[in-house]
Amino acid sequence: MELDYKEIGKRVKIARIRADLTQEALAEKAGLSITHMSNIENGHSKLSLPMAVALANVLSVSVDEFLCDSVIHSKEVFSHEVQMLLEDCDDYEIRILTDLLKAAKDTIRRDMKLKQQE
Repeated sequence: MELDYKEIGKRVKIARIRADLTQEALAEKAGLSITHMSNIENGHSKLSLPMAVALANVLSVSVDEFLCDSVIHSKEVFSHEVQMLLEDCDDYEIRILTDLLKAAKDTIRRDMKLKQQE
């Protein structure tokens, strides 16, 4: 399996923004150069495990949050992400999003059944 470093970088950036840190501040706290920090967030540099742990510790998140797009069993991370997306929604938005989610789930399961029959 190939790791998607662009997605990992996006998730590092999101966690940094949530932590209200600049790239420069995160780089300094994690012991990285600003250029290297920028390259990680843009997916141009591979992230080593020790570096991922250092960033996760500075940002007070789990390394799972960075890797969830490459790990099959990431339900907890994605469930949390859905909860965060719904946090600022009003009743109408929640109803529409729930309908969309149900439709998407039905489509996925129907597609899986068709693939099993092939």
